[in-house]
Amino acid sequence: MARGGINKAVVQKARTALLARGEHPSIDAVRIELGNTGSKTTIHRYLKELEAADQGRSSAPIPFSGQLANLVAQLAEQLQEEAQVAVTAEREQLASERRGYQDRLSQIEERCHQSEAQCAGLTEQLQIAQLALQQERRIRQQAEVENARLLQANRDLETHLKDRGEQIRSLEEKHQHARDALEHYRQAAKEQREQDQRRHEALVQQLQLELRQLQQTLMIKQDELTQLNRDNARLLSEARQQQKELQSLQRQLEQREQTLAREMRTRAQIEQENSALRERCDTLQGEVIRLSETRASQDQQVQSLQERLVEALTQVKLLGQSRRDTGEAKHT
Repeated sequence: MARGGINKAVVQKARTALLARGEHPSIDAVRIELGNTGSKTTIHRYLKELEAADQGRSSAPIPFSGQLANLVAQLAEQLQEEAQVAVTAEREQLASERRGYQDRLSQIEERCHQSEAQCAGLTEQLQIAQLALQQERRIRQQAEVENARLLQANRDLETHLKDRGEQIRSLEEKHQHARDALEHYRQAAKEQREQDQRRHEALVQQLQLELRQLQQTLMIKQDELTQLNRDNARLLSEARQQQKELQSLQRQLEQREQTLAREMRTRAQIEQENSALRERCDTLQGEVIRLSETRASQDQQVQSLQERLVEALTQVKLLGQSRRDTGEAKHT
């Protein structure tokens, strides 16, 4: 069946043009003359009809041997053209399949390169996580040293408070002796002594309360430090697990380079594992940031407690000085 408006008149016109130029009107030549349009089978049928018509219009009869030779020549030409058509179709199909194979091979190579890039990125992220973990270890060691120093400072403060209590009791004994010696001032100084005693008791109670609060705070800090140690151990375990998973990914990458067909089936699983690794790296970075913020908050709390202890010691010192001044004035 003709395609693109090809008919017998058009084929006849193309055949006549070729004959006028002295060219053989083969199927391919006619089809080129028609602008590479039309079915070769249709063109061949029209050419055969036109050749038969030309032979019918010939006035001189052709011998049987000549007719047989023409028929054989036409059959040979038809067989050659059909074979050429089949060969051309086979070549086109082979070229198409070859392009398809080359495209698939290019896609597989591109995916392999992408996997290698992802693996390199994961290796870099793991190294960053390991560096952050080492830094966190150093911070934890510094926190342990600082905690030990605070514990020693707390013990020194307790010793100092005991010494201050002894001094206060000694002052009370001296005050009692002075009161016995200065009985005639008893009525005048009684109210002042009671006020001093109430302030002293209130101050001692306040110091004891602050000391208990400091002890509770130190216990809380110790618990937080223990939790930090546990978090560090957990982070180290996760980092080791990630390193094992990265080694497993590297082995899988080597296997995929050896067998590209199997890489197409396992690529989805490797992408999921890569996503999980990225999420775990993000979690590790969040944990490191949280631990840094916790340590900064602890440092601020410890500094605040130290300032409160210094203020309490200053008040005790001022109270002792005031009591000595009062005793000396009464003795005079």
